[in-house]
Amino acid sequence: MAGRVPLAPIEKALAVGRAIGAPDVMATRNAFRTLSQNETMAVGVFTHLTTLLNKNTFSTRLRELAIMRIGWVTDSDYEWTQHWRWATTAGIPPEDILAVRDWKTSDRLTPADRAVLQATDDVLASGKISDATWVECKKHVPTEAEQVEMVVCIANWTMFSIILRSLEIPIEDGVMAWPPDGKRPG
Repeated sequence: MAGRVPLAPIEKALAVGRAIGAPDVMATRNAFRTLSQNETMAVGVFTHLTTLLNKNTFSTRLRELAIMRIGWVTDSDYEWTQHWRWATTAGIPPEDILAVRDWKTSDRLTPADRAVLQATDDVLASGKISDATWVECKKHVPTEAEQVEMVVCIANWTMFSIILRSLEIPIEDGVMAWPPDGKRPG
């Protein structure tokens, strides 16, 4: 499947990626190749992204569960598929990742997981974390630095879902969508 904007040639994407210090494996992904059609946007977006992924203070587990929830709720196959790999590589059990699909009825998730997933749902529903959810999040995300990063994380991957779906960026050839079972929302 082709996206709405053609993929930049691999060589161009690698050059843009190397200019910002992105690993080659990231620069050759379809999302990066698409955004590389506008080098200024690619640099800005992926500098921000790599900061969240590689210089984080916010829990990797909580970040990845929030991303997976965003991917699920927004029906973003690219986001779900890419972050399935990130989350499992980070050691999050597949059963915990799958629990984000219907997290309110799951018994697998911790109170911290639930607080951040509620914050994610709040943002997706109304664009803002409710006061009650914020109080709960502060119990599990204790520092101001982590709290800021939590909000930026939720906003960033919500933005990425919009980018991925609006540009119809295709999943890489040979990669199964909606791992591990191919089930999608709805």
